[in-house]
Amino acid sequence: MKTIILRTASNYMLPLLLVFSVFILLRGHYLPGGGFVGGLIASIAFVLHAFANGLGDTRQLIRFHPGFLMPTGLTVSFLSGVSPIIFAGKPLMTGLWYPHHLPIVGNLGSALFFDIGVYLVVLGVTLTIIFTISESV
Repeated sequence: MKTIILRTASNYMLPLLLVFSVFILLRGHYLPGGGFVGGLIASIAFVLHAFANGLGDTRQLIRFHPGFLMPTGLTVSFLSGVSPIIFAGKPLMTGLWYPHHLPIVGNLGSALFFDIGVYLVVLGVTLTIIFTISESV
């Protein structure tokens, strides 16, 4: 049963939860959080929207199949893992850092790109599972 209160609240909560998930993603390479937790929060935002407005409206909002995020995230994580071998001649998964401080992100490094890849994979997996289950019911 879709109530007007839930629909209205979900329309306001979706952007807030997405911004919060990006905040958790960006703070993750120094403190607890990161790609996994941020991806879960982002998927919760879309699931809440789907419960309130229907799966069709949420699919139109996303505009592409969430399964596309899985190989994209794996590619980003893989490239961040092998970048030390390619660019610095260092071992696999060694952190590379940009030497200057950036205003919002802080110190930009390969760990952030690994977290972005995990974020995309978690978002893609959870949304694919939830949407598939919702379609079959």
